[in-house]
Amino acid sequence: MIDVRQAAGSLPRAWSSRSLGRVGAADVKVLRMNELPGEEEAHDAAEVLFVVDGRLELTVGGTAVSVRRGEMYVVPAGALHAVRAGSHGTLMIVEARRGEARRGEAR
Repeated sequence: MIDVRQAAGSLPRAWSSRSLGRVGAADVKVLRMNELPGEEEAHDAAEVLFVVDGRLELTVGGTAVSVRRGEMYVVPAGALHAVRAGSHGTLMIVEARRGEARRGEAR
């Protein structure tokens, strides 16, 4: 059993992630969010963002998205997305496969 909040709390800094395990080809990660915005990026595969506690504020394809505690959002493959200021709490990410983020460009 893994205490997700404890795993996030043990990370050395906000926005650094830790893999909790793999399910098939998917990597399940946890991270601790802080109030600061993040850079825009895109990934080769879709990713699931699940808010364990707190709130995740995103811009996806130019549209503002708010994801609250207990909610999840699927970022489509290739979609430009960025974390907006005000995000805080614990986030789990499920990535279909590891792909390099491409800053500032979409497919």
